[in-house]
Amino acid sequence: MDTVFSGLERLHFAITWSGGVKIGDMYLEVRAEEQGGYSIEARITDYGLFALFYPVDDTFTTLVQGPLKLPLRYQVHQKEGWGSETRRLSRYDQQGRLVSYRKNEEPEQSFQLAGKVYNEFAAFFISRVLDYHQNPTLVPAFVDKQRHQVQVRMLSREPRKSIFGEVETLKIQPSLKFKGLYDKDGDTTYWLSADRCRIPVEIDSKIVVGRLTALLVDYENPACDLPAYQQGSEPVEGSER
Repeated sequence: MDTVFSGLERLHFAITWSGGVKIGDMYLEVRAEEQGGYSIEARITDYGLFALFYPVDDTFTTLVQGPLKLPLRYQVHQKEGWGSETRRLSRYDQQGRLVSYRKNEEPEQSFQLAGKVYNEFAAFFISRVLDYHQNPTLVPAFVDKQRHQVQVRMLSREPRKSIFGEVETLKIQPSLKFKGLYDKDGDTTYWLSADRCRIPVEIDSKIVVGRLTALLVDYENPACDLPAYQQGSEPVEGSER
């Protein structure tokens, strides 16, 4: 937990679609906030010719607090396609088990829940610090206006090529019974470095048409000792293994 939420972590992924054509980039940053807690910011942008057909510039910001890093506030700003812009705001009362949600200028909606919840991004980051002694582990997530008990499994340990060279990884798969922000059509699988940093070196997700693969191409975290990376390891391009 202390390594992932060390005060500053930055990750940059190249996103490819079915077969290795790069279509975008994803930037993740976790930083400590002066008022307490941590912000998790994700930005997804288009790349190359894909921008001519469907421009994308999405930003997702989650404020988390407490020992479980539960979300308090979640802001979404999506600019997709030509002239389309959407804003969403979710506020979490974890003690009162209540989520307030608003999209654009629509009336605010409130949802009473059966327990504490994460959102999609906070759930992903907390899954990096699970010990997986109990397999699967349940992670509660509020997505698509419902509370879901997401089963997160470690499928195996296996070597994986990465910007750090070949590293031992934990192959993780959450069972996602919802579409989410990007209309996922199947389970997502990701590979975490099998060390205290639990760095996600690759993420693979099935969507309505094809698959999206995010490969880590840049990483920064002063709390992690990464000699191979600091010596200038070459990034893995495309989706080649």
